[in-house]
Amino acid sequence: MGMGDLMVLFRRAEELSLLGKLIEGCAEGNSGLLLIEGAVGCGKSEFLETVAVNSEKHGALVLRGMATADERRHPLGVLRQLTADAPPGALPPLPPSPAEAGRVGAMRQFAAAVRELSATAPVVICVDDLHHVDELSGRYLLQLARGTREAKVLLALTESVHEHGDDPLLRTELLRLPHFSRLRLERFTPDAVRAMLPDRSDAETARLHRASGGNPLLLRALLQDPGTRPGEAYAQAVLACLHRCGPATTALTEAIAVLDPLAAVPHVARLAGTTEPAAARARSALEDAGLLTRERGFCHPAARAAVLDRMEPDARRALHREAALLARAAGAPDTVVAAQLLAARHTGEDWALSVLRAAADQHAADAEPDRASELLGLAHEACADDTVRAELGVRLAVVTGRTDPAGAERHLAGPLAALGAGRLGARALGPLARVLAAQGRVDESTEVLERLAAGEGRHPGAERRHGDIPGDDPLDGLSAFPQWGAAGRRPAGAPGHHLGRVVRGAVHPAALWALPAEADEGAAAQAAELFLRGATLAEGMIEPAVQALRTLLFLDGAERAVPWCETFTGQAAERGATGWQAVFAGLLAEARLRLGDLSGAAETAEDALRVVPARGGGVQLCGLMATLVRARTAMGQPEAAAAVLSRPVPERLTGSVHGLAYLRARGHYALSTSRFHAALGDFLDIGRHMKRWGLDRPRVLPWRADAAEALLRLGETQQADRFLADQLTTRDAGDPWVRGMTLRLRASLREPKERQAMLTKAVDDLHRSGDNYELARAMSDFGQVLRVLGEPARAAMVNRRAWHVAKECGAQALCVKILPGHSGEAPQEASAAEAPHADLVASLSESEKRVALLAVHGHTNREIAQKLYITVSTVEQHLTRVYRKLEIPGRQALPVDFHLGVAEFI
Repeated sequence: MGMGDLMVLFRRAEELSLLGKLIEGCAEGNSGLLLIEGAVGCGKSEFLETVAVNSEKHGALVLRGMATADERRHPLGVLRQLTADAPPGALPPLPPSPAEAGRVGAMRQFAAAVRELSATAPVVICVDDLHHVDELSGRYLLQLARGTREAKVLLALTESVHEHGDDPLLRTELLRLPHFSRLRLERFTPDAVRAMLPDRSDAETARLHRASGGNPLLLRALLQDPGTRPGEAYAQAVLACLHRCGPATTALTEAIAVLDPLAAVPHVARLAGTTEPAAARARSALEDAGLLTRERGFCHPAARAAVLDRMEPDARRALHREAALLARAAGAPDTVVAAQLLAARHTGEDWALSVLRAAADQHAADAEPDRASELLGLAHEACADDTVRAELGVRLAVVTGRTDPAGAERHLAGPLAALGAGRLGARALGPLARVLAAQGRVDESTEVLERLAAGEGRHPGAERRHGDIPGDDPLDGLSAFPQWGAAGRRPAGAPGHHLGRVVRGAVHPAALWALPAEADEGAAAQAAELFLRGATLAEGMIEPAVQALRTLLFLDGAERAVPWCETFTGQAAERGATGWQAVFAGLLAEARLRLGDLSGAAETAEDALRVVPARGGGVQLCGLMATLVRARTAMGQPEAAAAVLSRPVPERLTGSVHGLAYLRARGHYALSTSRFHAALGDFLDIGRHMKRWGLDRPRVLPWRADAAEALLRLGETQQADRFLADQLTTRDAGDPWVRGMTLRLRASLREPKERQAMLTKAVDDLHRSGDNYELARAMSDFGQVLRVLGEPARAAMVNRRAWHVAKECGAQALCVKILPGHSGEAPQEASAAEAPHADLVASLSESEKRVALLAVHGHTNREIAQKLYITVSTVEQHLTRVYRKLEIPGRQALPVDFHLGVAEFI
């Protein structure tokens, strides 16, 4: 017995009992008449086969026939099937013409022959789909039912509850016969599905019941499809149900599928070109079959898709077009009307573009960017007005940016081309400048604003009208983070003071990427964190959130920014906003790189690049690529860095803030491969752009230090020193990270004793900055100068510490430089110095911790005393207590990975 039979018979005890009694009664000489009813797909045919099989087991002769809609036009079609199953000569030959077959005498003769045949063995006649039987066969069946009442004859017939034959007399007369029995097959309940599939979870059986509506045919198909989503077997089962319902129901089902949320009976009847009663019957039949529900339409989207997919494309589009007109006339929401326009690819109505755009805005607000992009794409494709078309392109860029940053940039190609050709209206210039600025494309945004300020972009002779440009400042509101003030104006000292022609009083595009100009940077960082606490991911909030995160990252330290970057990256991922996810992941990767977590930065950048569509690069993605290149280069993986740099990049890349990050990464790679002139060129290009844009902050891009390093490799020591001295005059000179890097490089230009003093300060600064990679570089240089000065023991200790820090960062190349031959394993001297137990560390006082940490970093007792403003004797006493508490013999045994959590040790 197959799966289908088991399903049909599951929990059918009452029905099977009735069947058994009828078969036994037939064998005893009691005729029977059984009508099996049910909705399509509920197992009528399978149950009829059970009748046949069980009857044959009881020694009955079974005659089978199946009526179809196609054979209804052929007289005696079903009767011929029945006679074909009878023994040769047992039944009389059928009359050659319908006229002769229709005579009462011929019918009685046939009934008598069946009655005579039943004398030797019970005769069971099974006819499937009585509602499709041809008229003559129906009359013969009625005569059989009447003329075999005292014979061993059982008539078993099936009929759909919503389909009745053309001959109402047949069904009425059958119902009047005293030996008539009716059996109704219902759909499975949720409890029945759970009981049928005991090895499945409740959630899984609930899903199966919802998708099948309890229809056995659909349920069986779902179980045949692999995975958890309905597949080909399910689609074929849906179509089979419709085919069994007949062409009239199929046409109405297509109208229901097209209308979907508007599939009320009057609308369905109008779209299908039929009467409302006919539409109501069809809907009732589909509901009884489980294909439709009153609450949500089709039981599963895959059922609707199967109906739509089988339609001829042209007919389907025509139906969607009519549905759009119907929906518009009925006052349906713009989203419903627009969905029909999209399915029809129809924009011929004078209201079509406005509906498409309004619906796109609604879908964007509802976090459905893909549908919004589809609607805007259709409107953009059909729009003939250059200005409106450009506005649609800009809107497309905004919406697409949620999931596809590179795609968002491609949508701006059209508006920019129209601008270059002088065909872009002033109304589109402001929005275009805003999006370009948000994408970091500073030069292009500036060009658009200059065109706007010069009065370009208007049609000849046109006057500027109120509302042509949104506000006096096209970038008004773009910088919503509080650092720019209530109206988003450029504060005094902010970028844009020496930048050619721009709209008077407007925010320059670079301002979005500038750090706050306030003197109290701590307050700015606090304001940024306060803003982030109340920020939610939504259109218009991404740029302010990015500003706030950059403020934390560059002003307050990467360690404080990392949790916020992780939070926003995770929220974007949960919402499927892969474009936003890439933006926040880029900041997270930069923050981890700023902490010296090279492997973490690389993994974060690679993960972010994987989630965005791989249809070519983009300006914004170049920022992620830059972080990845810098991380891989610092890790000593030049091949991996080169592979990233070999990817195509957009034109005019250096006109964007992301392009400057890319130039820095390319310069670092060039340094690592001894192409010092190429590296210097990239670093100097960064400086020119940052000065021109008013963004020259070493905290963000320390291009002077990078250029100095390239100059040092080229032997240009005086020029290198000038760049480093210049960096120490900027407003960021007091930042520990900036000062530590600068001092480390400048120390190489000094004599050993002065170099030692400068590197001591550099190590202290970089330790406080939190950048372990730069700390390891400074400690490596410090160890070298100690060796030069004849302090090998201190040098060895510092080098071991530097090696461990570099190892934790993933900087394999630096490990080799610090201690050649120990790139993969810890140095033998240090392997015995394991981290102290937490209880031993806890036993140290705060003063002892500070002294121990300075000693770990190679400072002499006198240097420690000077830094902590205590006597040398006090230092010696503290160290003696530290050695005793940690159970170690002396300074050389202090563990190199001694993390005491001391914030600063100057």
